[in-house]
Parts: sequence; structure tokens; C-alpha cells
Amino acid sequence: MQIEDIWPKYRARLKAFLHSRVSNAADVDDLLQEISVKVFTGLPDLKDPAKLQPWLFQTADRTIIDHYRKAGRAQAHPDDLWYHRDDPETRQDLEGCVEPFIRGLPAETADMLMAIDINGMSQRDYAQAHGLSYSTLKSRVQNGRSELRKAFEDCCNISMDVRGNISDVQEKSSNCRKC
Repeated sequence: MQIEDIWPKYRARLKAFLHSRVSNAADVDDLLQEISVKVFTGLPDLKDPAKLQPWLFQTADRTIIDHYRKAGRAQAHPDDLWYHRDDPETRQDLEGCVEPFIRGLPAETADMLMAIDINGMSQRDYAQAHGLSYSTLKSRVQNGRSELRKAFEDCCNISMDVRGNISDVQEKSSNCRKC
């Protein structure tokens, strides 16, 4: 494998990946250059050509993380970030509601979500402990989280920005007080 063969094939995809995570176009170009150097120096160590694409995007992802770490130390301007964080007060209010809403779900679903999402048990460990296949459990967790979201949406109007961050929460009615 030669970089001359690989780089033209993946450059545009890597650049699009960077644009999806970094808002400043100049930073994207700098990061792309940094990734090309890492690819050039690391390519000889790549043993399995089938792992090329995952390795390239993992390299890009790590480069982005390093970029934001450096920017964090240099006090990055909020407008340079590719995301805006949820309002901390709104997030804190909602976090206090998660457990009561989970407890309002059917017992089996509530126990599963409490173990996995609140207590941090891995899905694999939970599946094994309960004699379930991992794929079955993943499906149940996804369905349980959908039920939890519906419970929230039945009680609250949750506004989100274009990036999916919570911007506002309004209670739909006073008789729906679970937290």
C-alpha cells in the first residue's frame, strides 16, 4: 500500500468527516494536513489492508480530539466550537426526572434501564446475567429508551436546537408531575 494510491481515494471523505465535527474551515485544512502526515508515517505499520478505512477514520477522530484538547487549553472562543452545549440548568432539571420516569415504566424495562443507564452495567454483562442474547437485549434497550422518551414527551414539550441539544423544557400540564 502506497499513500499515493490511498490518499486521493479517501481525502474527500476524510475532509467531509472533519467538516462534520469542526466548524472552522482553516482548522479543517490544518487537521487534514496533520492526518496526511500521520497516514504517511503510520501506513507502513498497518499489517492488514482490510483495516485501512477504519484506521484512517480512527486516526482522523483522534486528531480531532487532540485539536479540541489543545483548543481547550488555549480557551477556545465558543463560536469556534462545532456544537453548543445544552443549557446546564435545563439539563440538571431533566436529569432529576430521569429516574422517576424510568420507575414509571413496566418493571422489567425499568430494572433494565436502571441497571444499564443509571448504574452503568454494560449491555453485554446484563444480557449474560439475564440469559439473553446480546442482540435481543440491544433491541430491548432501544425500545425501553423509546418508551422513556415517550414518557418525557407525554409530560413535557422539549425543544431542541439544530444539533439535537436541549434548549428548553416546558411542562404540558400540572397533573403530569413525576419529578
